[in-house]
Amino acid sequence: MRVAILDDYFNAALDLADWSALDGKAEITVFTEFLDGEDTVANALADFEIIVGMRERTRFPASLIERLPKLKLLITTGMRNLSFDMEAAHKQGVTVCGTGGLGSPTSELAVGMMIGLMRDIPGQTRSMQEGGWQTRAGVDLQGRTLGLVGLGKLGGAVAAVGNAFGMKVIAWSQNLTDERAAECNATRVDKDALFTESDVISVHLILSDRSRGLVGARELGLMKSSAYIVNTSRGPIIDENALLKSLQAKDIAGAAIDVYGTEPLAADHPLRKLDTVLLTPHIGYVTRDNFAKMYQDAADDVAAFLGGDPIRVLK
Repeated sequence: MRVAILDDYFNAALDLADWSALDGKAEITVFTEFLDGEDTVANALADFEIIVGMRERTRFPASLIERLPKLKLLITTGMRNLSFDMEAAHKQGVTVCGTGGLGSPTSELAVGMMIGLMRDIPGQTRSMQEGGWQTRAGVDLQGRTLGLVGLGKLGGAVAAVGNAFGMKVIAWSQNLTDERAAECNATRVDKDALFTESDVISVHLILSDRSRGLVGARELGLMKSSAYIVNTSRGPIIDENALLKSLQAKDIAGAAIDVYGTEPLAADHPLRKLDTVLLTPHIGYVTRDNFAKMYQDAADDVAAFLGGDPIRVLK
């Protein structure tokens, strides 16, 4: 069996996990560069029976799966991947498996981005590197209102830090209850109140039909001109064009963004040119500890499949 490991930008997969169970059973090829475009992906992977994909880097729509007739096993990091067409995979007889992962890295990044944005750490670092000194006063977190769009595992972790910093924590989602909010020492409010009252908003929802475009021009228009927004969840939850216009017009104070509608983000994208924006390249889950867990589970998935007893099978 030929195994392709995709989008391993750091060439870390073979170092962080033990693949020895596949010795003599599989030939592993690691792709460290993003394969851009369906034709490129189809041509590069045509001879592989097993593909290990990093969640939401390379998409596998039906049109691509149909062009991979040798494909037998498709693995995603994590246990959910909306960029894999599961119906098409199952129709073609492809087994799809997932992996475990750590929840903490993304919430940690969200907090770090919030602090970096409000204290202008990137701007002050840039000034120091250029030989300058202080250029802008930061904003205290203590006493400010933190608005959380989503209060699940990740949102709850951010709420805990907000509380530790002495912030007032409010939250909203379609299914949020008063009981869950109380568990996180937060106050449940309606959507408009969250966008109107918050000094910094952090988004913690999965991407779905209900959440796609959830934060648009209307919601951004409710925000204070002094307020910030942080998105470490999924790019399409926030209307990127509406956010760009709001930032360019200085209708809000700034944004910290780790996720985008199209990834990698185009080199000439106008978001890259704004000094009120803190950008990271979808690194919320990118830590050595998390990768070690994901890649080890992927190796175990392959070994189990070759042994005739697949594990972590996704329906």
